Amino acid sequence: MFDFSDAKDFGRKLNRAAPRLQPLAQKVVAKVAHDVTAQAVASAPHDTGALQNSIKPYVSGLSAEVRPGVNYAHYVELGTSKMAAQPYLFPALDRNAQSFTTALAAAAKKVMPGG
Repeated sequence: MFDFSDAKDFGRKLNRAAPRLQPLAQKVVAKVAHDVTAQAVASAPHDTGALQNSIKPYVSGLSAEVRPGVNYAHYVELGTSKMAAQPYLFPALDRNAQSFTTALAAAAKKVMPGG
């Protein structure tokens, strides 16, 4: 038989901490979205600047998207049969994945000391 008392205790602590954790998590999501945006803009090809100028973060609560607004952005990122890929968005996401996880864990520790 398994002892789930630790998991149940953690669940209770998480439920109590949720109201304090949510605003901190929202700040983490917004900051990382802006960091990804800045890095994507910096590394996007800039023939005319239209692609770079179109990359924007869209943040709503615990959700965020970073997306370019020009219709050819995915061709630049992924390439075509006639053009090599020039990735700018996926590398920016990759570079920020660890900082997102670290910042979220730090926020959780603030509201749930001792786990």
